[in-house]
Amino acid sequence: MTSNKLNIKLKPTKIEDLDTLFEFQLDEEGGYLAAFMPKDHTDKAAYINKYTKLLANPTVNNQTIFLDNTIVGSIAKFVLEGDTEITYWIDRKFWGLGIATKALKELLTMETARPIVGRVAFDNFGSQKVLEKCGFVKIGVDKGFANARGTEIEEYTYELK
Repeated sequence: MTSNKLNIKLKPTKIEDLDTLFEFQLDEEGGYLAAFMPKDHTDKAAYINKYTKLLANPTVNNQTIFLDNTIVGSIAKFVLEGDTEITYWIDRKFWGLGIATKALKELLTMETARPIVGRVAFDNFGSQKVLEKCGFVKIGVDKGFANARGTEIEEYTYELK
């Protein structure tokens, strides 16, 4: 299946989407690749509280990704320390189908502020490929403590101008 034939839609994230999105981030392999997660990613109350606040923040654009009528992930634009950034998470059952690439391309038509930054763990090759397919260029390397791995790792910074 190619991303052009995928019937994905981005819809503003609603409170009722959060239960499903929380379940996705419990996936150990997904968490390992995301790396930079909350200290206790299993704390559902903290997750719901955090995202409920983010949904009310006008500087954050949280979108739920649907494949047909099924929630398969999320994507968002946010501002951190003056930088416009993006983040996304796809349910592992749907990896490799081009969903993240198609969702990011769609989000980039909604969010036109540039430059826009994406950050990714050094060994998250799938996300690196998604960013590159969408025109992002690697501009830096940083180190940070990755809660999902319990150690400091390299993180690549990508930018779209």
